[in-house]
Amino acid sequence: MNSLLRNLATFLALTFCPDTLMAQAKIDRNAAPEKTINLYAWADDFDPSVFDDFTKETGIGVAYDAYASNEALDARLAAGKSGYDVVVLSGPILQKEIAAGLLQKLDKSKLPAATGLWPEITASLSAFDPGNLYAVNYTWFTFGLTYNEETIKARHEEATLSSWDAIFRPEILKKFADCGVEVQDSPNDLFAIALHYLRLDPRSKSLTDLKRASELLYNLRRNVKKFRTPGDLADLAGGDACLTVGWSSDAAQARQQAHDSESGIAIGYVIPKGGALVLLDNLAIPKDAPHADEAHLLINYLLRPDIAARNTKATHFANSVPASKPFVSQDILTDTSIYPDPSAMKSFFNAGGYNAPEQAFIAREWTHVKTGK
Repeated sequence: MNSLLRNLATFLALTFCPDTLMAQAKIDRNAAPEKTINLYAWADDFDPSVFDDFTKETGIGVAYDAYASNEALDARLAAGKSGYDVVVLSGPILQKEIAAGLLQKLDKSKLPAATGLWPEITASLSAFDPGNLYAVNYTWFTFGLTYNEETIKARHEEATLSSWDAIFRPEILKKFADCGVEVQDSPNDLFAIALHYLRLDPRSKSLTDLKRASELLYNLRRNVKKFRTPGDLADLAGGDACLTVGWSSDAAQARQQAHDSESGIAIGYVIPKGGALVLLDNLAIPKDAPHADEAHLLINYLLRPDIAARNTKATHFANSVPASKPFVSQDILTDTSIYPDPSAMKSFFNAGGYNAPEQAFIAREWTHVKTGK
């Protein structure tokens, strides 16, 4: 009978007070989860131990499935009855899923931890989710230049990297061609940066604007050693490339690879002046989520300052919870590849979300940029 009453108390707390469940429910930490919710996100997006602790606190298990591309995520949600309770979506795909009616509005009364999120990041998210109704930001990062500090300093060119001219003016980029320039194979991000550099709307869907961006990007290819996949940092960490264009997470990962290999290579990162592309990973709940209340509980847990800090330590992505800073180590807080300075944050802009015709156009033009054909 006592066990039945405890289970009933837990059910009532989950149903009517999900935001206080962890403080009220008494969970047998050795018991198997009575319920499991399903999370769909990029691989290595979290510190796995946070889910173990969530289960210990709530008695709710978390099944973490990883997707390899936005297209895979989109297909799974569009098929209906995905079975997922929480999904992580980037800005453009979030906008697409909202328009398709595949997400449900969040119940902010069940997300007390969401009241203190970073204003600049929340504002950036509203470009994809007007009114911030369907998602909350979990982590964010930028797109800039990662480089071999010793090589660039030896050429007296470190200051040159302070401007996007270093990439888009061939006579400048040519200076680094012999030591290895690599560009991340991420066309939508590169098109947004090119549009911004041309003083056009970085979210423009105009084929005329996109063509101008393509022509600017085409000038890269003669000085680029490789258009690399995300995470392919062996050349930079091993000294075979001196400059890469890509996500800020590249810098942290390249540093770690260089450290592990004892190469002695120091890796730097800079956001060129003139504007920073910010990329957002956001938490949302599918329209047909089978466990919506528990999904809110997990999202609120992930936004807790101590938990957000643990995920930042594991991923080297900035989180959107300013109150997490006391829990984050100083080497991460002072790393501008993770937490840019305030002036850089004021220059943030977003990439656009494209419909099929524009996306097909970008794919064709990007192939032309990479191959010359």
